[in-house]
Amino acid sequence: MKKNLLLLTALLFLPLSMSAQQTNDLSAGEETLFEKVTKIEKKQDYFHFLLNMNNSFDLNFQNGAGERGLQQSKFNMRQLRIEAKGNVNEWLSYRWRQRLNRNNTPAADGLDNMPSSSIDVAGIGVKVNDKFSMFLGKQCAAYGGIEFDLNPIEIYEYSDMVEYMSNFLTGANFQFQLNPNHQLQLQILDSRSASMEDMYGAGFDHATIPLVYTANWNGSFFNGAFNTRWSYSIMNQAKGARSHYIALGNELNLGKFNGFLDVMYMREGIDREGIVSSAVGKVGGHLRDARYLSFVMKAQYKFSPGWNAFVEGTLENEGLSHKNVSGVNDYEKGTYRNAYGYMCGIEYYPLKNSNLHFFLTYVGRKYNYTDRAKAFGADDYNTNRISLGYIWQLPMF
Repeated sequence: MKKNLLLLTALLFLPLSMSAQQTNDLSAGEETLFEKVTKIEKKQDYFHFLLNMNNSFDLNFQNGAGERGLQQSKFNMRQLRIEAKGNVNEWLSYRWRQRLNRNNTPAADGLDNMPSSSIDVAGIGVKVNDKFSMFLGKQCAAYGGIEFDLNPIEIYEYSDMVEYMSNFLTGANFQFQLNPNHQLQLQILDSRSASMEDMYGAGFDHATIPLVYTANWNGSFFNGAFNTRWSYSIMNQAKGARSHYIALGNELNLGKFNGFLDVMYMREGIDREGIVSSAVGKVGGHLRDARYLSFVMKAQYKFSPGWNAFVEGTLENEGLSHKNVSGVNDYEKGTYRNAYGYMCGIEYYPLKNSNLHFFLTYVGRKYNYTDRAKAFGADDYNTNRISLGYIWQLPMF
């Protein structure tokens, strides 16, 4: 506890900053709907209002786990977010982003009195000088990874590790611009916004200081040809349970070609994602000492004006770092599931100076369980999805 207090005190006296996480506008420079309708140029920076959409028609297939063939065809508004932000003056800004298709009720036992799933961002930014700034309020965790930093509407399918993480939490972000090419972020957040039972199940006591601490380094080399987004995080999950998370994002930009490799590794005192616990049918509370390793690689090429093609692959390994002993079952140390993802697609941008794009994508996932998991009834299966749709961050005002 003394170590936690010392760390908290040290961080609070550091210069403050606003996170760069997911703040890059897809619609930067695009004429707003207000300007198109009124023919009046908007000259103020005080208020910007955006509508974020990812909508598609999906064909979903599954093989294994008692299912085979086409399971469902449907129209799916996968992402629908509204966002308001602006600069009040040279040093003060604000930002709010909310998901319209999520529950807006605050968790009864949440730490921040905020909805755990609907509000992504809600807070203010303060620019101290050119080297230091801050953001206070609910925000995205400053975890590393190139894909993690993208606007969620751009993602066709996250890796399981990122999909099940709690990424939007309340706290403070501290940013230090070392030079034009290198940035350091230090962030303190509540470790959860949902209740202890919803997050971990029964059987765990509250942590005295339930916070997550993150150090993030963003680097740019060779005039932006190679970029890094690396981070290390420590999270107090519950009394006597702590997680460690390392994320290394590496991006290559070569004109029309862009690619990245994200490597993520997590050791958890409690299985926060719940993937390993679900694999063995654990009921009542999550397992202890879970570990997750994930690789995400993507390559894309702009082969013609307005056209982009991409391929992406993921490899994930999930298991326990220590044996779990309970009154009913013992869960051995080792791997319980390997997950593979493969994706390809083509995107078309029909308008100049607009981020609107239509897409046709294929997303496949394969889940292989080890004998440890199969002993508890787990079974291999794979899923496939074909989607035709559009993505648009529409600047309304």
